[in-house]
Amino acid sequence: MIIEELQKKYAAGERDFTDFNLFEANLSGINLSGANLSRVNLSVANLSGANLSDANLSKAKLNITKLNGAHLSGTNLNDADLNVANLVLVNLKKAQLVGAKLIRAELIRAELSEANLSFADLSGASLVEATLRKTNLSGANLKGANLRFASMTGANLIETNLQGVDLSGADLSGADLSGAELRQTDLTGANLNGADLSGANLRWATLIGANLKWANLSDAKLSGADLSRSDLSQANLLNTSLVHADLSNACLIEVDWIGSDLTGATLTGAKIYGASRLGIKTEAAICEWFDLSANGDQSKVHYLNSEKITSFFHETLPKVKIIVDAPLDSSSHYALAATYYQISKYLPELNQPPSIQINSCRTIISFQMNSDKKLFATAYAAIIAFNDAAKTQEKISNIMKMLNYQDINYLTPVSAQKIQQLTTVFNQSIKQVNRINKDKELLRFCNGIKFFQTPTKITLLNSSNQTFNVYHHPTFGKRKFSKNSEVETIIQVPQTESYSLNTIMDFIDGFHDFEH
Repeated sequence: MIIEELQKKYAAGERDFTDFNLFEANLSGINLSGANLSRVNLSVANLSGANLSDANLSKAKLNITKLNGAHLSGTNLNDADLNVANLVLVNLKKAQLVGAKLIRAELIRAELSEANLSFADLSGASLVEATLRKTNLSGANLKGANLRFASMTGANLIETNLQGVDLSGADLSGADLSGAELRQTDLTGANLNGADLSGANLRWATLIGANLKWANLSDAKLSGADLSRSDLSQANLLNTSLVHADLSNACLIEVDWIGSDLTGATLTGAKIYGASRLGIKTEAAICEWFDLSANGDQSKVHYLNSEKITSFFHETLPKVKIIVDAPLDSSSHYALAATYYQISKYLPELNQPPSIQINSCRTIISFQMNSDKKLFATAYAAIIAFNDAAKTQEKISNIMKMLNYQDINYLTPVSAQKIQQLTTVFNQSIKQVNRINKDKELLRFCNGIKFFQTPTKITLLNSSNQTFNVYHHPTFGKRKFSKNSEVETIIQVPQTESYSLNTIMDFIDGFHDFEH
């Protein structure tokens, strides 16, 4: 009688059926499109094939309900209970399911594209071959769910709980999984091309043969993860934890992994063409050989044999330090930022802003880079804003002349190659610095500011953690104040700085990241 009454009222144009009790009702194939069924009890009901598109089922009870093949596109199911419901082949496109409960629900081959499931509980649910393109699952709980071969391109999975989920063969290309919980998740053969996994927890996850091209895994935790045969080419692995991860036969071509921790990781057979060998922690890592060929076809293999992997990778990144004998104040800070911004237009290697350390007496401006061969060139360019620029650049030019005047017959092939590459990069830098000097407006920000007239000390740090002092102003660190006034007195000391060819070559021999 209740069902007949419902159908008559709907046919007469009535749409408000809130609080109806339709427990165990047989409503298969019924048309209630656009109806207000808020808080209705439809638990254990049969709604298979029903048309509920654009209906309001917020806070409705639909536990163990049959909804297979139903049309729920655009439906409001916010805070609804759908635990253990049968939603096989259901159409929930653009549906609202915010905070809905779908524990152990059957959503096999369901259409959920552009639906909003933020903070929904889908723990233990089956979504095998479901379509969730551009679906919002941020903050949702999918722990233990089955999403095998699901299509989730462009989905929002920010801080979603996917612990222990089966995502094997799933398509997550372009999905946002930043901060997601993916411990022990099965992503075997999954497509994560261009996905954002920054800060995600992937400890002990299985990613065998996964496609992670261009993926962002910066600051992600992949300790104990199985990434064997996965494709990580051009991926972002900056500061990623890969402790005891399995990367055997993985493609790491042109991967950006500076700051990553590969302690105890397995790297045998990994393809690492174009990947940096600096700034990576590889203590106790296991590797018998690397594939260094450009196409990953093993045409260029490097065997490590008894050689330790830490002699192939170095944790230290090259650095140029400009130590200024004065603290940085706010106006100088502004001028420094503006000046380096202008300089970076000519010198792309200075695009990344330097790190700055300030104490009561000095300022340390540090430029970090991913290659030793840029050290002298970067120092030559970075000092341009300071009064000590001419003296520093003269010192660097003299060093380069000393290197180029050497008899090549007395050099090892490796040393000759290093000098050649240093010279090439340095000459390019000179051309750009000359262009900067011709641009009268470029250095206007630092003109007349005392900070840039202060004595400096310029130090280089190579990838073997060796330091080299390029220039040390005679009065650097030699100031004192009069007892009776605030006027400073400069202690004049002679310039004793000199370089021997052996000292320079020892520093250059410590250069690690060259063509191999």
